[in-house]
Amino acid sequence: MDTKYDPKQYEKKLLKDWLDNKVSHSEINNGKDPYVVVIPPPNITGVLHMGHALNNTYQDILIRYKKMTNMNSCWIPGTDHAGIATQNVVERKLAKEGKTRYDVGREDFLKEVWEWKEHHGNYIVDQLKKLGCSCDWDRERFTMDEGLSKAVFHAFQNYYNKGLLYRGNYIINWCPRCETALSDEESEHEKLPGKLYHVKYKIKDSEDFIIVATTRPETMFGDVAVAFNPHDERYTYLKGKKLILPILNKELDVIFDEYVDKEFGTGAVKVTPAHDPNDFEMGKRHNLEPVLVMDEKGKMNSNAGDIFDGMDRFDARKKVISILEKSGELIKTEEHEHNVGHCYRCHTVVEPYLSKQWFVNMKPLAKKAIEAVESGEITFTPERWKKVFLDWMYNIRDWCVSRQIWWGHRIPVYYCDDCDEIIVSSEKVQKCKCGSKNIRQDEDVLDTWFSSALWPLSTLGWPDNKENIDYYYPTSTLVTAPEILFFWVARMIMSGYEFVGKKPFSNVFLTGTVRDESGRKMSKSLGNVIDPLKIIDEYGADALRFTLMVITAQGQDVFLSDDKFLIGRNFANKLWNASRFVISNLEEYNTDFSYSKLDMQDKFILSKLNLVIKTARDAVDNFRFDIMSKSLYEFMWDDFCDWYIEGIKPYIYGDKKNSEKMKVACFVLDNALRLLHPVMPFITEEIHNHLTKEKKYLVDVKYPEFNEKLVFSQEEKDFALVQNISKEIRNLKANSNIKRSVKLPVIIKPGKMNSQTIFNVEYFSGCEIKQEDIADEKKYSKIVIDNLEILVDLSEHINMDEEKNRLEGDIKKLVNEIKRAENMLANKKFIEKAPEELVNAEKEKLVKFTEQKNKLEETYKNLFN
Repeated sequence: MDTKYDPKQYEKKLLKDWLDNKVSHSEINNGKDPYVVVIPPPNITGVLHMGHALNNTYQDILIRYKKMTNMNSCWIPGTDHAGIATQNVVERKLAKEGKTRYDVGREDFLKEVWEWKEHHGNYIVDQLKKLGCSCDWDRERFTMDEGLSKAVFHAFQNYYNKGLLYRGNYIINWCPRCETALSDEESEHEKLPGKLYHVKYKIKDSEDFIIVATTRPETMFGDVAVAFNPHDERYTYLKGKKLILPILNKELDVIFDEYVDKEFGTGAVKVTPAHDPNDFEMGKRHNLEPVLVMDEKGKMNSNAGDIFDGMDRFDARKKVISILEKSGELIKTEEHEHNVGHCYRCHTVVEPYLSKQWFVNMKPLAKKAIEAVESGEITFTPERWKKVFLDWMYNIRDWCVSRQIWWGHRIPVYYCDDCDEIIVSSEKVQKCKCGSKNIRQDEDVLDTWFSSALWPLSTLGWPDNKENIDYYYPTSTLVTAPEILFFWVARMIMSGYEFVGKKPFSNVFLTGTVRDESGRKMSKSLGNVIDPLKIIDEYGADALRFTLMVITAQGQDVFLSDDKFLIGRNFANKLWNASRFVISNLEEYNTDFSYSKLDMQDKFILSKLNLVIKTARDAVDNFRFDIMSKSLYEFMWDDFCDWYIEGIKPYIYGDKKNSEKMKVACFVLDNALRLLHPVMPFITEEIHNHLTKEKKYLVDVKYPEFNEKLVFSQEEKDFALVQNISKEIRNLKANSNIKRSVKLPVIIKPGKMNSQTIFNVEYFSGCEIKQEDIADEKKYSKIVIDNLEILVDLSEHINMDEEKNRLEGDIKKLVNEIKRAENMLANKKFIEKAPEELVNAEKEKLVKFTEQKNKLEETYKNLFN
């Protein structure tokens, strides 16, 4: 083995070997239970970010672990065509050439997108491979593959035939930048400061007026009525009257509707059915004709009048306010915070807009999904997401599935221009029933999430490949982010029950969000993004994976900085160096130790190994990857490296030769590498091949199982006493400025200790245990552990008077530092105004100074009390 571990060298070599030999490929095997995971397909526009690294490391651990526990693991990879996002990228490319998509036409534009996809679409897949993802790359799919497209059209026709799909004019979320409809979930709301404008609406044939408050005065040109609550006595006199719309001077109806909250604002609500969902419903109840005053680009149209025709909606708002101010019709303006929808792709402010769209009726589909989650047939981890999911499902709204873009699955609906027949077909239609060939296909495409909703089915060949579906479906676990719980997870569950009558997966594990050290979400605009590929290049994929696992609690957000990845790098180096020591001292790979020759030290490490096996298995089964990783870290670093490997050196280099020790070390290392493999696949396989002197794919080797026969509780307790005594003597030396190599005389009362305990305490602590009576107890420093008194003679190594003065001075300095830190943290102005990292630094100092003071006081007490 090389002296130093070079992740670049080994990871590149091992990855090529895994890919060339299709180590992760799965075939139907009726002799094994399948364990199936479908990857949340990243967008073809995407590059690997820390969220992907976290999510896919979780999935890879599950896949490797299940394969090592004799299941037929199958991890299906793929990418999403990402309709709006990808179209935006290609449109920007055309814009640099001075063109629009309309200049090149639909057919040539789609050729441009496919060409872009061929050149850039697999970039993120290559990055996932570098991370070590053990996907079945032979099964890689793309949402616009021929087979997946067939599934999409089949599903659409199924919805239509069952009466679950309809088309109509409804208020939808419209993105003027992308020029397409968005679902409710794609319109992300955020609170923004705005204004509430109070405007005069005159009563026809009267000098009187009422006041209407609005946050969007540019939509007033689409007003068709003003509404009041029927129980609001202030306005009953307006029944049968007309109001006059400012600027356009057109007549408006007066209506009374229970929807109006008489306590809000003035109690008068302008009714704009074409630009507000609630007004749309009111308009239907009162037979009011909607008036659309904007076009698809967010510009005012002729219905807004000649002055505003062609003007941007926000410029129109300013112009309207200016005119109303001059005419005296703007009574007042108030500051008003409100929730504003934004396009989830380009962040443009979304416009509620009346448009003809295709919708899926969701309530009938939601019933079985709700039953499955309520009954526990599908579980959520963390469990808190179950309630969030059910709350949304109980209040589910119809899904707008049509999008006014070109890249995506074109809606399989055909219109006959001769007889007005509407034909829905999963196959291309050439001729109408009436015999006419004058047929045109719907111009719109389906929402990207329509194809994603079928992902567990379509990737397995549904509706054609029954054999695949019968064996691999339902899949096992879905690992994904909470922000797509409704976009994707809910719709996959509904699709599974709708199309094959089965759940798509049994468990949903929802990850946290990756944030920077200050708790901000990582984004390019904030400049706080940590590139996982940079970390892989610098420290290796194993270091990245292990760090993410060990610091991220189940379902919680993770706070990252570059230096956090030193945890993984240092652990990889420790693992490499410890393994080199064991392997270099092995005559051969031999784990067949003799039970009768095991001593306390051996039984201690074997017992600890079995406990960590149990912990790791339980942790993975419960999605506690943090507990798995921490327990393995502590076992390898503390128990194995610092205590066992250090403890067997006298048996290797000294007079106490014992060949069984290396067999035990070999056995423990072999098991530890297999335990760690799902988290750190590269380094563990490289070391294991050196250990066994043969090439093996560690993912095909059995995962360690708990063996109760190798749990030695008494020896664990005995060795824990050795550890505690040794640590206390080491600390005493350190605090008294005595070199670790100095052997101090020690007396232990009562002195009933066996030879193994005495040998280990002397070796680990650097002391010499004396069996003698005590003449002058004052010259000893006393340590109490359980029912034992450990008396350490320091008299020959320190001047007691000088040591007393030194300790008192150091304690005094620390007391002053603690007071200073406490005063800083008690200062409200400091807490409120100082940077968060400065406040955290003071908190850390307080903890550190307090710990140091406590240790020195303990030493002082031992020496001088």
